[in-house]
Amino acid sequence: MYEQSTPGYTLSFDSSIIQGGIFMPMTFGVNTWVWVSPTTTERFAEYVPKVRAMGFDAIEFGVEDPDALDYKKAAEILKDHDCGISVAAAMGPDRDLIIEDEAIQQKAVAYIKHCIDACHTLGARNLLGPIYSAVGRVWEQTPEGREKDTDTLVGHLKFLSDYAADKGVVLCLEPLNRFETSFINTTEQVNEIIDRVDHPSCKVLLDTFHMNIEEKSLGKAIRLCGHRLEHFHACENDRGAPGSGNVTWAEVAQALIDINYQGPVVIESFTSDVKSIARAAAIWRKFEVSQDALAQNGLSFLKKLLA
Repeated sequence: MYEQSTPGYTLSFDSSIIQGGIFMPMTFGVNTWVWVSPTTTERFAEYVPKVRAMGFDAIEFGVEDPDALDYKKAAEILKDHDCGISVAAAMGPDRDLIIEDEAIQQKAVAYIKHCIDACHTLGARNLLGPIYSAVGRVWEQTPEGREKDTDTLVGHLKFLSDYAADKGVVLCLEPLNRFETSFINTTEQVNEIIDRVDHPSCKVLLDTFHMNIEEKSLGKAIRLCGHRLEHFHACENDRGAPGSGNVTWAEVAQALIDINYQGPVVIESFTSDVKSIARAAAIWRKFEVSQDALAQNGLSFLKKLLA
């Protein structure tokens, strides 16, 4: 029996009645943004063995500076430590697929192609993130504007999905909360994009931090996503260690089982020690006694919940 108690209610489920008592295998990862930014070759060499020693199956990092990491050397490090990898697109002001400036759109296309090539070199299957607009760009979107932006994005994603498929990569679009984007905030909205692109290399990443803000029910949102879900970020409501806050984890776990999710489950958080990240993600305080504790405690909780 797994049980989670939070103020006002208790959620529980009995794993013995789920799929004959068998949880489908998942892999567990952690993003280097928990500790550092950007991820250089030197830092990659430091953190791959660190996360493996903690018990993670995989590491994840964001391509902030395309020249910061030597991908060939990084691939060797991964192989030496039998470590999996996923890659996050860091969408900034000059990396926006739906902005009116077509020159910026083309810069974004070139950047995402770079990230796809990096995935191919590293052996990563999933390229993830808000692969549509710059994080932090918010605006009042009219129905007409949304229709235009959707048409523009679908066109770019069809091309990029073809490119990704040739490299063995899957694009995983991530809904963000309303304070970080005005375009894709919910599972229903991202499903619309995925269904219009209609390509096996264009799927979804869901993140419990954003879902906790935007969705009425995390479980219903996960089930609505269904077969489109390719990557999952397990994050607490305050970006602290999973299991330490008010995310309805039992509901999340049941929904993942219900859709037979077998993909990566990754902890993504950030450190206030890196000022550029702190400003971008509004991380002004520590959530655990240390960043190591955030990762280790979160992993222990998730393995008990899902493994």
